Amino acid sequence: MNAMTEPLLFKQVIDGQERELVRFATHPGKYQHWTLHVDGAEPDVARLKLDINEDGGIRPGYKLKLNSYDLGVDIELHDAINRIRFEHPAVKVVVFESGKEKIWCSGANIYMLGLSTHGWKVNFCKFTNETRNGLEDSSRHDGLKTLAAVTGACAGGGYELALACDRIVMVDDRSSTVSLPEVPLLGVLPGTGGLTRITDKRKVRRDLADIFCTTSEGVRADRAKDWKLIDGYATPQQFNALLATEIEALRAQSTRSEAVKGIELTPLNAVIDDTGYHYSVVDVLVDRDKRVATLTVKAPAAAIESTAQGIVAAGANWYPLTLQRELDDAILNLRTNELEVGTWVIRTQGDAALVLHMDEVLSAVKDHWLVKETTGALRRTLARLDVTSRSLIALVDAGSCFAGTLYELALACDRIYMLDLPDAPDSAPALQLSAANFGWFPAVNGLTRLQTRFYDDEATIRQLQDLGTRPLLAGQALELGLVTLSPDDIDWDDEIRMLLEERASLSPDALTGMEASLRFPRKETMETRVFGRLSAWQNWIFIRPNAVGEEGALKLFGTGKKARFDWKRI
Repeated sequence: MNAMTEPLLFKQVIDGQERELVRFATHPGKYQHWTLHVDGAEPDVARLKLDINEDGGIRPGYKLKLNSYDLGVDIELHDAINRIRFEHPAVKVVVFESGKEKIWCSGANIYMLGLSTHGWKVNFCKFTNETRNGLEDSSRHDGLKTLAAVTGACAGGGYELALACDRIVMVDDRSSTVSLPEVPLLGVLPGTGGLTRITDKRKVRRDLADIFCTTSEGVRADRAKDWKLIDGYATPQQFNALLATEIEALRAQSTRSEAVKGIELTPLNAVIDDTGYHYSVVDVLVDRDKRVATLTVKAPAAAIESTAQGIVAAGANWYPLTLQRELDDAILNLRTNELEVGTWVIRTQGDAALVLHMDEVLSAVKDHWLVKETTGALRRTLARLDVTSRSLIALVDAGSCFAGTLYELALACDRIYMLDLPDAPDSAPALQLSAANFGWFPAVNGLTRLQTRFYDDEATIRQLQDLGTRPLLAGQALELGLVTLSPDDIDWDDEIRMLLEERASLSPDALTGMEASLRFPRKETMETRVFGRLSAWQNWIFIRPNAVGEEGALKLFGTGKKARFDWKRI
């Protein structure tokens, strides 16, 4: 099969058993729910129209009525946004529209949620969160602006998509509304950052937010504007003129390139078999008995293209972009398809000098549109790793190339173990820093991973910057705090074995809570609140009988029966 025909949900025999797997790679030619249109007369505006195929759910058992969505809809959205970034670099403004009358988007499909396992619900919410965070990331760093043109009822996750946009405008037709009805209707929380965005981003007053989030009826245009839930509204006759004004204002704020030709995002062609997930520069070996995945990133095989012309000619085959796309796909595949594999070991392999050369190229041509978009994509993929609920262990061993950008993989981990070879220093692995570690890839807390690691201690950061790209052996790296432990070659195998066995023996729930708490100390942002606080509450609520019990609100929605709540407050 090719990317035009492969289903998003498919069955494959793994270790002798047929399993249901999700594929995150898709193509506009197979979209069922979104239409991406860039008009030649207005090449700097992309229109993304949501017109969901009711019978096009990623899984059987429910219909996607009222422009409600499931994971398949959001996989298409993720793909569409990436194609705007890379295939349409002249686009400055993305306008989200509805293809249905009187309904913009009613949010996540409730029957899908009611039928789904706990893990499916949580992973679905996390992926949709990341997609919407990615919209804001592209606006903040790369100048891709977004506008929600609300025409009809805009509820739940639909309103959360609008909240992720730079601006929200609504038609004032006395029927169009915005709402977050999850608490009163379903006994759960808005799952895609809604509570956090209306306070932190839109600065809706707390008491008004309380009314809004406990009322199932939507808020119409005039009150929505007064409460800061939207930015503007107009009558149906004047709405197109309002849209044109908003587009022009966002266009003026964009820093994206003028009319240039994009590149094609060609298929990844991942190979999935009993041993894991295999790509060209990323390889994942899965030991399901030990519940460990070993993710190895290979350095470039040769110096990467360094001229603007060469980079564009390489397109999706340019190593940094290949690395990002394959790593992103591997993370998503592991998170969704390998729920019991709770520990990921991160390794690198190859020539560190070629990794540092890559960083030099990324710096030298940083203003080129394709380099900017690739750096942004790497930033978002590293952030995806940060918020993944798995134990992350980096192993700096023989043949490693944890340098610059690839050292960011180690910094995202919960622990870093580095092999010490005191009797053979010429064969010992080394760490090397580069400019990439000092601001290119801020985490979701807005700090670099080095700043996060050292609690933003300026003296320590300056000391590390002064090292330049000097190779650091295990003893030096340990003294500088850049690794956790540095066993020698006599103890290495036993240390790593005991580490992985111990990790696998601990409660996955406790580990998830502990890791999420430790990864983002001190400074809090809207994104860390969404993933750290809101996601934790949602995770808990999704297993409570008030939501998912046989008489819970989520289970009984649409049956005409009223939920029976356990009234104890805990």
